[in-house]
Amino acid sequence: MSFELSLNIGATKSKKVETNNLYDTLIVGGGPAGLNAALYAKRKGLDVGILTEKIGGQVLDTFVVENYLGFKNISGEGLMQEFEQQIKEYDIPITEEVKVVGIKNEEYKELIINNGDTYKAKTIILATGTVPRMLNVPGEKQFYGKGVSYCAICDSSLYVQKEVIIAGGGNAAIGAAIDLSRIASKVKVVHRSEFRADKILLDKLNKLNNVEIYLQTSILEIKGQNKMTHIVALDKKSNKNIEIEAEGLFIEIGHIPKTEFVKEVIKLDNKNEIIVNSKAETSEQGIYAAGDVANVDYKQIIIAAAEGAKAALSANEYINKRK
Repeated sequence: MSFELSLNIGATKSKKVETNNLYDTLIVGGGPAGLNAALYAKRKGLDVGILTEKIGGQVLDTFVVENYLGFKNISGEGLMQEFEQQIKEYDIPITEEVKVVGIKNEEYKELIINNGDTYKAKTIILATGTVPRMLNVPGEKQFYGKGVSYCAICDSSLYVQKEVIIAGGGNAAIGAAIDLSRIASKVKVVHRSEFRADKILLDKLNKLNNVEIYLQTSILEIKGQNKMTHIVALDKKSNKNIEIEAEGLFIEIGHIPKTEFVKEVIKLDNKNEIIVNSKAETSEQGIYAAGDVANVDYKQIIIAAAEGAKAALSANEYINKRK
């Protein structure tokens, strides 16, 4: 099951990362952390390449970005177009549509991708990001693509003048509810506890007249026939099960770090995030991590980009000391 949005952001083809080259730095991931790491590494004179499933990362799933300095109001896709264009001006090799499945930490670092090819580097920067967290309730897998979605920006056009449910209470969930309120006939926000989104978003939500809010409500099951028609949920206030009708359910309850391929090599925390210090260093020398995959507080675009720069500067320092 894949939840990722496939978009071809850049029209210009980049040169590919080569299997027979020893790079100074290889970056795994094409989101803000990975791209900014590549930019900083290249400007330091390092031979750098990017391996990624797609350019853009989770930012592509964001309707509007209003808190990235220099861009008052820009779509997630638009912001990543700006990032990618700057990277391409530096002629940095990028290999897309590949998934790193293994990592070896020997004299040189080695990355193994899903087709069996291997790439070598003196240092590695991991910026793999995360994947959506699932509710893990009956009906979720059955109705995926038949009402259940993990990407509001991908599938919102399917629900014009229809009733939809947003599961979650953080910024992503409330942002999705606000965006969907513009096209859906009714948006029902269901959250198991209290909202934890920013006040500015909650203020916008509370002004909307086609939004219903169900707090202290846990989703138990997703039901329907050929497509989902409603959910069964526990209203904790009354301790009774209720049914909430909708043709679509957007699950926005957080993300899981993509660290499966490094768990035997690098130390992770109890959230399976890569443990890093203030210099983006992991438990292994010469391997760095940046962005949402690392155990850095506040998962924000601008912070991910800054952590990518930090990782590149640390990698450059490591390489210089070993010359």
